[in-house]
Amino acid sequence: MKKQNKCYGIIPARYASTRFPGKPLADIAGKPMFFHVYEHAIKCPELAGVILATDDGRIFSAAISLDVPAVMTRNDHPSGTDRVLEAAKLMNLPEDSIIVNIQGDEPLLKPAMLTELVMPFKSADAEVTTLARIISKKEAADINQVKVVFSKTGRALYFSRSPIPCYR
Repeated sequence: MKKQNKCYGIIPARYASTRFPGKPLADIAGKPMFFHVYEHAIKCPELAGVILATDDGRIFSAAISLDVPAVMTRNDHPSGTDRVLEAAKLMNLPEDSIIVNIQGDEPLLKPAMLTELVMPFKSADAEVTTLARIISKKEAADINQVKVVFSKTGRALYFSRSPIPCYR
């Protein structure tokens, strides 16, 4: 049965990153990183809206100045996904909405990637989807690259920043 629920993209953006503080505001060709992500996301025809979710006044102010819809969230979230959930609640999105967690540090995001991500919700009984691709040996050793192990049926079994299997 095909679902007709509306899809919304939420971009979590945190200033206090351990590896790259202020990353959402990093200047790329004269625009903050999060804005590149937003510009690409709003081109996805599957999304009814795209919202930035942040706990930082600098990011919020930059978003508003660029006409990016934004909400302020708490600063105690353990993950971006928790921030996305709070933002969806703050925006009073319908409970049956499909929420897409769009990583704020993907300035080269293509709208077609978001369409690919949403399609399983539209055509099947998917509850969660994620994008993945085959990576090189060099990428497999990089802790900044999240790896995923899939079952034979295509379900994600687990995610890891360590190489899979882990070298010891």
